[in-house]
Amino acid sequence: MSQTEQRLAELGITLPTPSKPAANYIPAVKTGNLLFVSGQIPMGPNGLEYVGQLGADTDIDTGRAAARLCAINLLAQVKAHAGDLDGVRCVKLTGFVNSASGFGDQPKVVNGASDLIVEVLGERGRHSRSAVGVAGLPFGVAVEVEGIFEIA
Repeated sequence: MSQTEQRLAELGITLPTPSKPAANYIPAVKTGNLLFVSGQIPMGPNGLEYVGQLGADTDIDTGRAAARLCAINLLAQVKAHAGDLDGVRCVKLTGFVNSASGFGDQPKVVNGASDLIVEVLGERGRHSRSAVGVAGLPFGVAVEVEGIFEIA
């Protein structure tokens, strides 16, 4: 078992089988040693989770949980393309938060993804980031997260 897989097990996380694209795109593109992973939504074992708009019908803690699930799905895509997470470094995350007018705590929400990536990858998980408020997301989900990863 790799070091990163051992860490996932310690955290009680099982990476899911990566979901297939819902439109005309691919889940990830590798160029050089960088892997650009398409936006991941909070798809859990029982289907779509965390639908709602932050600042209207969804609170920050729920948004954080949604972002965390998005990050788990990101790691699943990375593992599917890299084969092993031990040689992976997170370079950048971009979190899109379904936000009501006036909601300004997008960084607190996207911390759910950032914290999970650092928990799993350690120092290799420290990354640059953007947290963006948007008026809507696919299927009405609360959060979508995309990422750029370096593959050793």
